[in-house]
Amino acid sequence: MNLAAAQPVHPGFLSPTGVEIVFVLVGLATLGAALVTVTTKQLVHAALWLVAALGGVAVEYLLLTAEFIAWVQVLIYVGSVVVLLLFGLMLTKAPIGRSPDADSGNRWVALGVAVVSAATLVTLVVDAFRTSWIDLGGTAGSTRVTGEALFRAWVLPFEALSVLLLAALVGAIVLSRREPHRNQEKEGRR
Repeated sequence: MNLAAAQPVHPGFLSPTGVEIVFVLVGLATLGAALVTVTTKQLVHAALWLVAALGGVAVEYLLLTAEFIAWVQVLIYVGSVVVLLLFGLMLTKAPIGRSPDADSGNRWVALGVAVVSAATLVTLVVDAFRTSWIDLGGTAGSTRVTGEALFRAWVLPFEALSVLLLAALVGAIVLSRREPHRNQEKEGRR
């Protein structure tokens, strides 16, 4: 019996497919957008780069054949969360240009912690999945499997997040409405 014929042949690390190459390139672009998001000093630019980073994650889901999750990423995160963030910036009268409050003196410490955390995470993931091969041809990314997983185990966290986002929006509206009223009271006392 031929042992080579009995074992399935999988593409190796040294012979990547076109999808794997695109996956890495989109991942690098997403990483770049995420880095610009957290390093820019302009809040609106940070929100727009966040759109690019979240869009890159949606493309990664598409490359993993999880179309439903990709569209959820676009609709919920890119469509809702970023719009909510921009409305919050506008309603609270946050500075649109460069903000000295957006910079911290702990930049190098934060960078060191981020690099060590990323290196640890990459090392753990590579070590854990070094010999694993995931076949994406099955029903792993199907809408049925994803929906069952979401509505059985993740309903409460999603609802809690929606209530939190609603509370943030209502808080931004309340804060933006109080300022003119307080200024009028102060001017009336003078």
